[in-house]
Amino acid sequence: MLAASMSQDASPHNARPTGPVLVAGGAGYIGSHTVRLLERSRVPVTVLDNLSTGHRSAVSGPFIEADLGDREALARAFADVKPAAVIHFAAKCYVGESVEDPAIYYRENVSYTWNLLEAMRAAGCRDIVFSSTCATYGSPTELPITESHPQNPINPYGRTKLHMEHMMQDYARAYGLRYAALRYFNAAGASPDGDLGEIHQPETHLIPLILQVALGSRPEILVFGDDYPTRDGTCVRDYVHVDDLADAHLRALARLQAGAESFACNLGTGQGFTVSEVIDAARSVTGHAIPAHVTERRAGDPAELVSGGSLARELLGWVPKRPGLEEIVSDAWRFLRQDAD
Repeated sequence: MLAASMSQDASPHNARPTGPVLVAGGAGYIGSHTVRLLERSRVPVTVLDNLSTGHRSAVSGPFIEADLGDREALARAFADVKPAAVIHFAAKCYVGESVEDPAIYYRENVSYTWNLLEAMRAAGCRDIVFSSTCATYGSPTELPITESHPQNPINPYGRTKLHMEHMMQDYARAYGLRYAALRYFNAAGASPDGDLGEIHQPETHLIPLILQVALGSRPEILVFGDDYPTRDGTCVRDYVHVDDLADAHLRALARLQAGAESFACNLGTGQGFTVSEVIDAARSVTGHAIPAHVTERRAGDPAELVSGGSLARELLGWVPKRPGLEEIVSDAWRFLRQDAD
């Protein structure tokens, strides 16, 4: 189910959700930015996170340390919080790891999401916004990638995310669940305040890896291939600011709570930047040389991944407010410098 028209009593695009909201995985990168925006919008919010990759310091409000694999802890959380809705970020998200050990991904992404949906059903909570991914599309057969593109993921990470979408579709049909599946492209940047941003161990995202070279914590940035059919031979990706992603989650939840049917949409800027362009932007922002070394292509890296379509604008009134590459890099640099101090 891609999208459905809103009912006549549905809220306008500038509406904000009502709480309480339970945010699974709210101590992570995108989750913590979304929680902050919920709090600034005066929406009661509680974070549930096992802190396997999230950070307790990223959460200032009510917090429950628990794992989605613990069904008793989930039942207690729903009894205590009595959430009107759930936002679901809690999942494993490393492509390489998913290939090496797919069992973890099917357990923690698919099985644990089933636990969450069952806890929602038992508690009578029916609205959920789900952190999905453009990896559900697999290798693109056409560009830009719209929501009508076939979903044919090429790795266990993408396949488990698609399984999670399918579960929500089935629960919607059978039990009245309402869901929004938001398929991100490349999340990037940090809070412009400089106090909330991206900390992964290990780090795999391009922009923080480049900025770590500028900080002196790694000697160079590796460029995996410079012979792709792109404008400078390096891969093209669509980078979307983390605060813009947070805004989309609030808009999606408000839409569901206003009576809309379930939907899925892409979250991207529709503009792609090459790896070389990102490195040049980082050089400009930081004033550092940032040595780069070209090495062999990585298996499975598409030449270009760029979002297309206008569903997010049409359904949510969502337009990225910080789409510029140097703006995204500047925000990430401000955070990483403060975090390193």
